[in-house]
Amino acid sequence: MSPLIHHITSDETLPQSADVVVIGGGIIGASAAYFLARRGISVALLEKGYVGCEQSSRNWGWCRRQNRDAREMPVANLAMRLWDEMTAEIGQDLGFRRCGLTYATTNPKQLADWDKWRPVARQFDVATRMMTAEETAAVVPAAGGRKWVGGVHAANDGKAEPALAAPRIAEGARKHGATIHQNCAARGLDITNGRVSGVITEKGPIRTGAVLCAAGAWASAFMRMHAISVPLANVRQTSLRTAPAPDFGAAVFTSDFAMTRRLDGGYTIAISGRATLEITPQAIRHAKPFLPMFMKRLSAVEVGIGRSFFEGPDSMRSWKLDRPTPFEQFRVLDPAPSKRTLATIMSRLHIRFPTVADAGVVSTWGGYIDSTPDSVPVISPVDSIGGMFIAAGCSGHGFGTGPGFGHLAADLVAGGATCADPNPYRLSRFSDRSRIDVGDF
Repeated sequence: MSPLIHHITSDETLPQSADVVVIGGGIIGASAAYFLARRGISVALLEKGYVGCEQSSRNWGWCRRQNRDAREMPVANLAMRLWDEMTAEIGQDLGFRRCGLTYATTNPKQLADWDKWRPVARQFDVATRMMTAEETAAVVPAAGGRKWVGGVHAANDGKAEPALAAPRIAEGARKHGATIHQNCAARGLDITNGRVSGVITEKGPIRTGAVLCAAGAWASAFMRMHAISVPLANVRQTSLRTAPAPDFGAAVFTSDFAMTRRLDGGYTIAISGRATLEITPQAIRHAKPFLPMFMKRLSAVEVGIGRSFFEGPDSMRSWKLDRPTPFEQFRVLDPAPSKRTLATIMSRLHIRFPTVADAGVVSTWGGYIDSTPDSVPVISPVDSIGGMFIAAGCSGHGFGTGPGFGHLAADLVAGGATCADPNPYRLSRFSDRSRIDVGDF
């Protein structure tokens, strides 16, 4: 069962032309559309299902800088400011709260890794504090004999509401003139003399000179049809949502699971790093660049074969632009949650936070996370196709930075100065023999 989400209306008429077409109505696509439209650029935002329907509504909702890869920090800092500004400018609640994030662990090595991150915190002016075992126990009073060795508190980080954010940001883009087209799959590009000249959709063509592919788990498949290799591995994670429960903190990470308190008083709960990597044609194709990451995180990843070998974004299917495509077959990528992971979450929850477990589970869901070989997003022009840009590969931590990466993508599309150095996020790093460093966080 997919999570609840705020649904918005579509614009009835597909424009004949637009300055920019954004493919994908997740947090980054909606944010990019917003920042482009705010500049007076005409934008058509295309979504094969409904805005925010996939990973942008299936995540924890954390808006964090704590424990991020240093390469992402300039954009993460920007995103925290933009969450505040966008809420005021759009005039709708995105669920953003600077509630602070609390981390607690039983693992001395994990605690040491958090401590090693403090130079990054100082470099980027992040308010973070290591906590003793006693301080952690006082803040995160887990039952069942759990003994924390310590923790971290990031006072100015926070959370937003996945069910609200992308749809309401898209509505903000529409206030500035963007049009929104749901249940409207982009089938492919029209390319003339090496440059984008249009987008072919299931409802007809749109003439344009610039396209941003922000299609999440589908981005690699879409770009592959135009001979562009984007190394993405889609891993499946599992979450559950409880009914309103006693307050144990707004955003808490523990050795057992992570808990985020939603605006309705219930919790979204998931196990950090626990994921299923399904063997698929796309996974096989990109296996070599992902091998270092796979070896580093082997203990947390289950490997299997499922339906995604034959269908969906990883199947390597091809299609013709005048016929229905896999994008139309899978309006919403809604994988089944892992029964084993759900059972583990509930077992741990009953022991550690029994009153939260007793509140009951309202829904459970799975979601595909588009990951890059170094866990750093791709926000980049496509060198071989003029006017083509991509924003994907946020590797399971793109929701909180979504406004920042959307802003950077909009800057690249519009040309001129950018809000952050785009070099760390360039697509060509996977093909120009650059060293690929797997992030620790």
